[in-house]
Order: sequence, then structure tokens, then C-alpha cells
Amino acid sequence: MSSSQPNQTGPTPPPLVRPVEIPGRGRALVASGPIKPGQVVLTDSPLLLYPSSLASLPSFCSRCFRVLPSQPLPCSSCHVALFCSVRCLSLSHPPLLCHALPSLLSVPSSSPDLLFLLSAYSLPSSSVLQLLSLHSYSNLPNELTQTLHSQLCSLIPPNLIPMNFSHETTASLVLKEKVNSFCLMNPRSGTNGDVEEMGVRAFGIYPSASLFNHDCLPNVCRFDYIDDPNRENNTEFTIRALHEIAEGSEVCISYVRVRRGYRVRQRMLMEYYGFRCECDRCKIESQWKENQGDEEVGGDENGEEEMEEMEGENVEEGEEDVEGEMEMTEEEDDMDFPHQYFFLRYVCECGGTLAPLPPSHGGVPSDLMECNVCGTVKKDEFGSTGGA
Repeated sequence: MSSSQPNQTGPTPPPLVRPVEIPGRGRALVASGPIKPGQVVLTDSPLLLYPSSLASLPSFCSRCFRVLPSQPLPCSSCHVALFCSVRCLSLSHPPLLCHALPSLLSVPSSSPDLLFLLSAYSLPSSSVLQLLSLHSYSNLPNELTQTLHSQLCSLIPPNLIPMNFSHETTASLVLKEKVNSFCLMNPRSGTNGDVEEMGVRAFGIYPSASLFNHDCLPNVCRFDYIDDPNRENNTEFTIRALHEIAEGSEVCISYVRVRRGYRVRQRMLMEYYGFRCECDRCKIESQWKENQGDEEVGGDENGEEEMEEMEGENVEEGEEDVEGEMEMTEEEDDMDFPHQYFFLRYVCECGGTLAPLPPSHGGVPSDLMECNVCGTVKKDEFGSTGGA
């Protein structure tokens, strides 16, 4: 996507969100003052970036994760990682991951958790402590963390073992990653109107953005411009308001694609984040006939595929797939469903979320809407950008 944001000049404005504790929801971000449609609520840089898989290495820069040029620059140490520029080559990639990559190539199915852990343990101790301070909700099976730690021990030579290296730290790091990682998606492309499946090129830990709680009708959404050649900090996240947000209101993203149906949303949120959503939208949709019953909220046969759609905290939109998307029957359409307006105004045809471009320097809201998945910019058909 190309950037549509104006250059910021003058003194740094006060933050538009502030952290609070909300009973039943834990840490959250609320508006510290009135927020206008399209206003940039938060810009966040990653504490850590790491490849989604070994298969992504030949296609994306191992430093900035842009699409590689036709003649990339190889890492002089591991000869596996590739870089898009001399600058990225000089900045390199996580040293423990660099050391382990030649060995990992002999096991192409290596767990993404290993790539994360090798990258996380390469951080300075202060950054590891910051990562460990993030929220997590449950424990992993001890056998899994023991296996991961044993694999790390075989990959990291004694002279490179970090000071904080232990089985307990490994288990804690994996827990933090599970609920705080965001996906950086592959470029979206297609021909004749067909949209190819989007995959994940990399994952990132964004400490400030991880404070956003979930709502199935979010009032902000995430934009990234990772392949923008004009952005030096191309891995920054920008969180923009969809509509007006009153002072003191909680500011929320959606952890899943908003077009997902009620049962699928609940299953994904429970499986990946450990909670059942009770937002206003879920309370209404839970009363629909098709959502009545005793279906257990739990695992999913397509967990790996659906994980690519987590906004993770995450990615709110993934591949163009209609399975599990919300469809209202005539009976439900006749019910009081005040959220229809949200889908008409803020959901793109591709399944992404539409948000107004940032207001002008004079504070006038834009009448152009941008999709955070396909990058389409179109005129707001609803005119004035008020609340949802």
C-alpha cells in the first residue's frame, strides 16, 4: 500500500490514547480526548520482527521484510538470509537466528516458534524483559516448551548462550508471542478480478499496539505500508480512527476479520486468545437462530489457515475466503440489527476495513476512505464522517 498520510510538523501532539485498567477486560487503551475520523491514534514500531517460515526467506528481506529485488544481497555469515539493500545488509538480522539458519534448512518444517525464540533471545536483555512484561493468558503444555528449549540448546553454541536463557524464560516467551504477535502479510495480487490467497511474510511484536483490546465492531484499524519504497521505517504500524470516538471511550481493534460469522469469531478468539467475546455485536448475533445450540467453542480443523487472518493481535483480514463469513437470513434482516451500517460503510469488498484518510492540517475530516488490505482509496459514499 502507498502512504496517504500528511507529513507531521511542529511540536509533538499529546497522545490520543492512554492506558487504563478496565474491570473484566484488564489493560486497555481509552481516548484521552475526542478523536476525529481518520485521525492517527497511534504509531508503533516493532520490538522484534522475525520470518514466518523458512519458505519466506527467498522472497523477503530478512531485515525490513520488503519484497526482495531481482539481485538481493546475501548474508556474509549464514549465506541464507537475503537483504534488499546495503543498509539492510549492514543492519543484518538476529545473530542467533543467523547462526542457526544453515542447520534449520535441513529441517524445512521447523516450527515458527523456533524462529521467534532465536530472534527473541538475540535481543538485548532490556528488550527481552520488555517482551516478558507483555500480557499472556494461559500455560502451554510442558512437553512442547521442553521440546522447543531442547532444540534451542542444540542450535545455540555455548559461547553464544544469552544470560537469561532458561526453560522458564523460553516458556514465558512463547506465551507472550502467542497473544501479542502481529502478522505482516504478503502482497495482495491477482488477475481478472481474482484475488490470490494472502499469506504471512513475517511476524512482529508491537508493544504499544498490543495494548488494544478486541471488539467485533472496532473503532480503529491498523495500516501498514511495508512495501512503500519511500518509507525508511516501513515496518511501523499506523492505527487510524474509523469514526468519531468520544473522550474516555475504549479504543479497540478487531483480532479477527470483521466479516467472520459469530460462531467462527468465537471459536477463533477462544482458541488463539482464550476468551469469549461479549461485545454488543456478539450479544445480538448470539440470539440468531443459527447461533443457538450447544456448539463447543474450541479447536478448528483449519486452525493454521485461520491463523493467517488473525489481526493479532494481529491481522484482521487474510485470504479472500467466504467460508465462515456472516450471512443474514430474511428473518434476521428484519430484526433490529443496528450494525448493518458498519458493514456498508467500513468493510471493503475485499474483506478489509475502510477508514478515512487523516484530516487536513486544519482538522477537516477527509471524504476519502482507504482499505487497510487492498489499499483502495475511494470516496466516502455516506458523506459526513460521524460515529458508527
